[in-house]
Amino acid sequence: MTQQEFFAIKQRFGIIGTSPLLNRGIEIAVQVARTDLSVLITGESGVGKEHFPKIIHAYSARKHGPYFAVNCGAIPEGTIDSELFGHEKGAFTDAKNEHKGYFEIADGGTLFLDEVGELPLQTQVRLLRVLETGEYLRMGSSTVRKTNVRVVAATNLNMRQAINDGRFREDLYYRLNTVEIRVPALRERKEDIPLLFRKFATDFCHRYQMPPLSLNEEATRLLQESYWRGNIRQLKNIAEQICIIELDHQINADTLRKYLPKEENQQGLVLREPQQQSGKDYSHEIGILYNMVMQNKKDLEELKEMMKGGTGDGLQVTGDRLRVTGDGVHETAPTITISQPEVSARKQIEAEEIETEPSLRIEDAEIERIKRALEVSGGNRKVAADKLDISERTLYRKIKEYGL
Repeated sequence: MTQQEFFAIKQRFGIIGTSPLLNRGIEIAVQVARTDLSVLITGESGVGKEHFPKIIHAYSARKHGPYFAVNCGAIPEGTIDSELFGHEKGAFTDAKNEHKGYFEIADGGTLFLDEVGELPLQTQVRLLRVLETGEYLRMGSSTVRKTNVRVVAATNLNMRQAINDGRFREDLYYRLNTVEIRVPALRERKEDIPLLFRKFATDFCHRYQMPPLSLNEEATRLLQESYWRGNIRQLKNIAEQICIIELDHQINADTLRKYLPKEENQQGLVLREPQQQSGKDYSHEIGILYNMVMQNKKDLEELKEMMKGGTGDGLQVTGDRLRVTGDGVHETAPTITISQPEVSARKQIEAEEIETEPSLRIEDAEIERIKRALEVSGGNRKVAADKLDISERTLYRKIKEYGL
């Protein structure tokens, strides 16, 4: 493909950059568009995976047919089958009318399944059948329907790990992954970072009627050396912040550094690991739990001070202990003694020492994190899910599970 052809495609779909890795992805998308093969687009969150299904559709024989993009992670688990395959009237409680699913209304066109790794296992079985035979059933129906849809899927999960954890079917993975297009992370295309920042800054300055924004050489170098865990989405967010907040639009490295996370240069995974149902890494929750335990310990000390100098009838707290092990933080409950002089001056009731179950403490910490994320995001579930690094569907399920 010539440079002129690359330029025309990028201009049409709003893609900025000259990275060889980016160009390779575009080249594969154009080549595979002529076929009806299933395509899996992989890459970290925020790299711009959504552009490639549009390229595939536009350069295919289906370009005059419908194109639909479905975010599988944003649809609650209880309704995802209905959204994809449709349902009949009376199929479930709220099914007052029949409903056409995306596989029906996208017939003859292209269906983009974003965050396909978030699909429930039951839905994965249905999807596999459609991909292999072109047949599906509406919910509540026994009539087999046919569809002619080209599926393009995308994920930011480590699919191999998801398969090993039993969260994604291996046969479906190979059926989707006939051709894979890997979209490079922003740190893998450093030469494109100044171009992207300049484009975003120009757009925001024009939108907010601000003077043009420019970076000096040191700031440009810092921009390219940063890790960009959130990729293009993070870069765009920072460009907007600087455009609005900074009065001096001649940006140097010290100014730019204020907007970069402190851990920006730390290494991370290329693809997000799937949320496991068991064997989870509780390191973050343990940190939160430890702080909670230390606060409880402080409150306990204050209570003991309050009880000093008492008459003897009342509460006495002794023996508070904290134990931290490799699998979590455990607090051994203190011994609580209640004096009852009207029965016997020496007779006391001593509370049993109870070791809190780590699973219950982890659940409390998770509830607290969800509440805090929802509070910070003003109740916006999508923003809260991004802050918690989980899908919107997973957040919806947890909110329902915990009754929040």
